[in-house]
Amino acid sequence: MEKSLEIERANMSKERSYTQTIINIEDLNSKKFFKFVKRVADIGISSIGLLISSPVIAITAIAMKIEEPQGPVFFSQTRIGKNEKEFTMYKVRSMCVDAEKKLHSLLEQNELQGAMFKMKEDPRVTKVGKFIRKTSIDELPQLLNVLKGDMSIVGPRPPLPREVAKYTKYDKQRLLVKPGCTGLWQVNERNSTGFDGMLRRDLEYIDTMSVSTDTKIILKTFKVILLPNDVS
Repeated sequence: MEKSLEIERANMSKERSYTQTIINIEDLNSKKFFKFVKRVADIGISSIGLLISSPVIAITAIAMKIEEPQGPVFFSQTRIGKNEKEFTMYKVRSMCVDAEKKLHSLLEQNELQGAMFKMKEDPRVTKVGKFIRKTSIDELPQLLNVLKGDMSIVGPRPPLPREVAKYTKYDKQRLLVKPGCTGLWQVNERNSTGFDGMLRRDLEYIDTMSVSTDTKIILKTFKVILLPNDVS
């Protein structure tokens, strides 16, 4: 596998600058104790988080119904998780009801390179949606995904099927672990880098993940949420 990844990386376009990281599968599989601790922490944190965040979600739902009475509060979407397994990810809806239908007409305005779509001023985002995105309230239902075991608190962000369809074998290394609600990329660059930057950070995390690393990322996530313009 490592040899094929090296060949593929050597043949990549010079326009794409990738990290040199190649994940050692044996080392990854040997981290059994860490995975056990991580799962216990996921269950505990997600359970407490869902309990505490319930009033916040309820208030958000009322605000959303005032802005768009006919629209649903929650939004579910198929994402790709560990080992390319599909799962349904939950979020508080931050876009207009027909956002998916409008996406095709906006693809040419993508502000990021690579297998991701992002617009700083996406016209599909509602007024309430702008606020809950800035405060990460829209991400709170993903704690249910963590409790179910589809996701972890910390890990690479789960991509869409259409994004994975563009992945190389090298890119798919970020799918070797459970996706997360937050991660190394979010607390360092967040939306300031494209796919290459995200991939670099994801592989860095997978290659060095530990209890201390997860703890640092979780603590820094709170800082990013409270001080969104102080990402470093």
